[in-house]
Amino acid sequence: MKDVILAVHGGAGKKAPADLEDAYRAGIEEALRAGQRALDNCVDAVEAAVLALEDNELFNAGKGSVFTADEGHELDASIMRGSDQAAGAVAAVRSVRNPIAAARLVMESTPHVLLAGLGADDFALSAGLVTVTPDYFSTKHRYQQLMEVKGTVGAVARDTSGALAAATSTGGMTNKLTGRVGDSAVIGAGTYANSVVAVSATGDGEVFLRGMAAGTVAALMEFAGMDVTEAAAEVVFTRLKALGGTGGLIALDREGTLARPYSTPGMFHGYLTADGTIGFFG
Repeated sequence: MKDVILAVHGGAGKKAPADLEDAYRAGIEEALRAGQRALDNCVDAVEAAVLALEDNELFNAGKGSVFTADEGHELDASIMRGSDQAAGAVAAVRSVRNPIAAARLVMESTPHVLLAGLGADDFALSAGLVTVTPDYFSTKHRYQQLMEVKGTVGAVARDTSGALAAATSTGGMTNKLTGRVGDSAVIGAGTYANSVVAVSATGDGEVFLRGMAAGTVAALMEFAGMDVTEAAAEVVFTRLKALGGTGGLIALDREGTLARPYSTPGMFHGYLTADGTIGFFG
């Protein structure tokens, strides 16, 4: 894809059921439009897009987060600004409604990169973010899928100045152990952005952590001379596959080329080009 200014994904995994395909498409488009309205600043854009996905119960982030083994919810998110590689993340939060907003606050309001657990929830509350009771994240749709692994949400953007940013948010792995943190909260694994590329990943979190998925795309471009399409494919189809992992990612370079490889049956994602064209893929 060329001349892309914003892309989002709603998770790698199974294809959308036929009766929900229109709803998933609408959710992806809503996220793209939310990001488009904020595209004067790439960080604003990726946060707005992910916020829209967190508020949509079809996706495994925020409202639609999957259940842990103890039938609770622990959410992770991260965000990164490519111009100076500033980053923020939260992990295993239980009460903040929109973890991506908390991640951005960590980036901009603290000297830290990652806050976890109760400390992260307390930080979000003290900063004035909306908090919710645990039942907010529970939906009948998700309870019925307790034993089914679902994906993550994310966004990458290139703003009017050419700067890049990436953001990722997730409810984690279905039936995960309490306290488990996957790649979505880890800079370099689930999220990465610099002046060359912005990446948001989705898939087998433990393997994406071990393979440092998002950061490796950037490294292959900077140090091996690969273009974004080659680097993204190398990570998803060769390096992560060799570690036994499946999933996908979206990677946007500073020229507006979007790579979107995935090794699962489906990956809900869409993109917006500079002329306003929207594309959607299941």
